[in-house]
Amino acid sequence: MTAEMIVLVVILVVATFLYFSDWLATETTSALVIAALALTGILNTSEALSGFASTATLTVGAMFVVSGGLLRTGALEIVTIGLARFSGGSPRRLLILLGCIIPLASAIMNNTPVVVMMIPVVLSLSQRFRIQPSKLLIPLSYFAVLGGTITLLGTSTNILVDDLYRAAGGPGFNLLTFTPLGLIFTVAGGIFVVVTSQKLLPERSPLAGLGDGRYQRTPFIAELTVEKMSPLLGQTIGNVFNDATGFQLPRRRSERHHRRVSHTRGSRQANETIELLELLRDGKPYRSRRPSASRFSRIGQFEPDKAQSLRIQEDDVLVICGAPPLIARFIETHSAFRPGFGQADAPAQTDKATRNLPAPRLVEAVILPDSLATGRRLAQLEFEDKYNVHVFGLQRRDGHRRIGLRQARLQSGDVLLLQGERSGLQTVSELFKLLLVEGVEGAIVRRAKNRLALLIMGGVILLASLTDIPIVILALSGAALMVVTRCLRTDEAMSSLDGATLLLLAGTIPLGIALETTGLAQLLVDQLILLAGQANPLLLLSLFYLFTSLLTQLISNNAVAVLLTPIALSLATSLHVNPQPLLMTIAFGASASFMTPMGYQTNAIVRGAGGYTFADYLRIGIPLTLIMWLLATVLIPLFWPLF
Repeated sequence: MTAEMIVLVVILVVATFLYFSDWLATETTSALVIAALALTGILNTSEALSGFASTATLTVGAMFVVSGGLLRTGALEIVTIGLARFSGGSPRRLLILLGCIIPLASAIMNNTPVVVMMIPVVLSLSQRFRIQPSKLLIPLSYFAVLGGTITLLGTSTNILVDDLYRAAGGPGFNLLTFTPLGLIFTVAGGIFVVVTSQKLLPERSPLAGLGDGRYQRTPFIAELTVEKMSPLLGQTIGNVFNDATGFQLPRRRSERHHRRVSHTRGSRQANETIELLELLRDGKPYRSRRPSASRFSRIGQFEPDKAQSLRIQEDDVLVICGAPPLIARFIETHSAFRPGFGQADAPAQTDKATRNLPAPRLVEAVILPDSLATGRRLAQLEFEDKYNVHVFGLQRRDGHRRIGLRQARLQSGDVLLLQGERSGLQTVSELFKLLLVEGVEGAIVRRAKNRLALLIMGGVILLASLTDIPIVILALSGAALMVVTRCLRTDEAMSSLDGATLLLLAGTIPLGIALETTGLAQLLVDQLILLAGQANPLLLLSLFYLFTSLLTQLISNNAVAVLLTPIALSLATSLHVNPQPLLMTIAFGASASFMTPMGYQTNAIVRGAGGYTFADYLRIGIPLTLIMWLLATVLIPLFWPLF
């Protein structure tokens, strides 16, 4: 072993310890690895930095953006609803459904876009059923990895091994050559994941920014003025607000109590609906005379029974209550609204500029104790006229809300839901001493763009499956289209990138290059052959699979295939055995990357979204790798005899 190899072994040991112990941040460890490889002369500068330009890093980064577009537009809501309905809120049943769907999809198309496409679905289901994403995302990646072993097209490793075999003069493999063993691997691995993942995987919040769930639940009061072009005109209150639409009239106390005590897990929560609290017509409220027990009013109760047949007219003001995402969905569903706050003393504006929704910045603004807005009415603030900032909602922290919001005097601690350009929001914040809280916008999807986002994702998947265009080019194209078509803003695209995962790849890819260039990987292979050279060929095949599987945890599966395929062909010739079993050990062993996040792209993609550490992959990956090793040892010689 040369001095260069010894230095590399030291770097590998230290890096492995730092990655697994989390003593330093992943980004810091990766930067130290890159610097160490360059400063010790093991790699030159361009080789040490090659991880940043690697197709794997670029593909994963681009897929983060594509996934962000799907998440931001709510493009996979139909899939989410279907899985939610059939799973019934059960994590085990949901895992079984994913274990049936994902491997089949991965068998016929590239598994990277499959995982990216499903991450927003899994995150949405996690939030709906109050399940931590960490319980579902590693299984999602493993299902895709296992499914990729079913056909020749399932993973690029199979294609590469087939190509190298043909280049060496062999007959190659057909589409379904891998299917018998691939199906057994998928079923056995899937059962293990379903049975053990809930115990072996942690309850952990995500590390990456995935939106703040509190914005899905925190209710605001909003006033919306119905305009001339609204589809609501002429409709009755009962048709617009009912259980079927998810937009509701207030419920009596007994009904509210019954819903609260009888709902099942996964059912619609009371705070997951829009409620109509009041309708204003010609400045007068439509409500009964009797006192209200509702916490939303102290001056009278909106009477649902009398309002059922009331038809909505132009310039009616709807006072609604709901979480910001639901208010946004209500506006988008029925369109042709303008904010009602601040309009009490002004004539109705009907020009196109006023009807358009304001600039796409939505924030919470907390009224501070010394704010100039304290004690003033919303109409007196003139946010819209002077600063082009619209008030879309009001939340009173002490719970003493009232229906007549236009005349309500603001108090310290009240929260306004504001929308406008960043400059206008900043001006309002400084002049009126408001505390702006970012994050609520991330909880609101752009449903108008969901079909476009699906077309982009579908194009990436189809072209990856049916053409020879590299997945990295398709992924970058898909990411660019998400921004160009405004499914994502540029800043949202940048924030969707998980820096820890990308730097992890950028730091570990040069390690793989160093293993090859220094000859350390070849030395390990030679030692394996030397130790097992006189052993039974079946034992050699078993050790060869295990070595391949362990090596692919550090080096990309394609690099392992390129390194080991010529060795397997040479070994088969010297031992006078059939080369196909050895090639199958490479194909299946290189795909059995379950123990580290950098071993396979899909493992890296789910790391940030699930908030995983290296130890999490080891906890479930080690036993799964051992199961696959035992199956390969027994079944590969049965399907592809050595002699």
